[in-house]
Amino acid sequence: GAAGFIGAAFCRQLLDEGHSVAGIDCLLPDLYPAATKRDRLTSLVGHPSFTAHHLDLRTASAAAVVAGSDVVVNLAAMPGLTPSWHQFGTYLDCNVRATQQLLDDLVREPGAHLVHGSSSSVYGAEAAGDEDQPLAPVSPYGVTKLAAEHLVSSYRTELGVATTVLRYFSVYGPAQRPDMAYAGFCRALIERRVLTVTGDGHQTRSNTFIDDVVSATLRACEVRADGAVLNVCGPDEISVLEAIGVLADELAVPAVVEHVAARAGDQRRTRGSSQRARELLGWMPATAVRDGLRRQARHAAGSLTSGDLGQVRFPA
Repeated sequence: GAAGFIGAAFCRQLLDEGHSVAGIDCLLPDLYPAATKRDRLTSLVGHPSFTAHHLDLRTASAAAVVAGSDVVVNLAAMPGLTPSWHQFGTYLDCNVRATQQLLDDLVREPGAHLVHGSSSSVYGAEAAGDEDQPLAPVSPYGVTKLAAEHLVSSYRTELGVATTVLRYFSVYGPAQRPDMAYAGFCRALIERRVLTVTGDGHQTRSNTFIDDVVSATLRACEVRADGAVLNVCGPDEISVLEAIGVLADELAVPAVVEHVAARAGDQRRTRGSSQRARELLGWMPATAVRDGLRRQARHAAGSLTSGDLGQVRFPA
């Protein structure tokens, strides 16, 4: 997943800290254009310590790439809630079968530690609390992410693969995936379009800023807490409508909202506890959600390359 939103940011951090990185991605175009992923890879391939591998773990082994690695970070997955209802085969292949292929490769690498990226979606409609919450996913996406966790656990206990699982909570920030809500809200505000909100807009998230996700993942690579399953979540809880208000204020654009039916399988509330990550990794989120949203809005404004902004004012 080296060309993904999280993966590319994480690779950049590893390279900045002097590590050698082999980045694997199949540039899957299903959720958003593969060109976006290629652009992210392009920003990495010029670094002398980075090698890119166009490889699809659904059908091919990564054994030759992971051979001799200290840590393997699995951020490869098919994200997104709504498509998982009608493209379940793709989610099953990307999130479960590909994970098993990688685990099979790691059985032959006893010196490597796997850091596996999971999701708060494994908890279900209410994800509020620590890692001991019930695991009851309410979407096919969440089901596949939980199945992948079970595979990771099985390979650890039965075949000796050293693992750490990180459950990310609603990652956001500059360069967020274009299909995600805050990225879409920013585009709509800048282009003076109506914002479409699913449900009543009072659903809440403990969003996690991309820099915090990268730092947590890096700490997991350094500490290598074998068998740990950890929440990686932001310090605040914010509703969708409150988040829109922050973005609109930063862009100095009035928000016009249209409500549509809630998505099947959407989470009503996420408010995770990162106390266990603090204890085991020495990590805590550093970015307040309102600060992170303003940074995302400014980045979106600066990245706009076309379109008439009219009277939009962008604060410094």
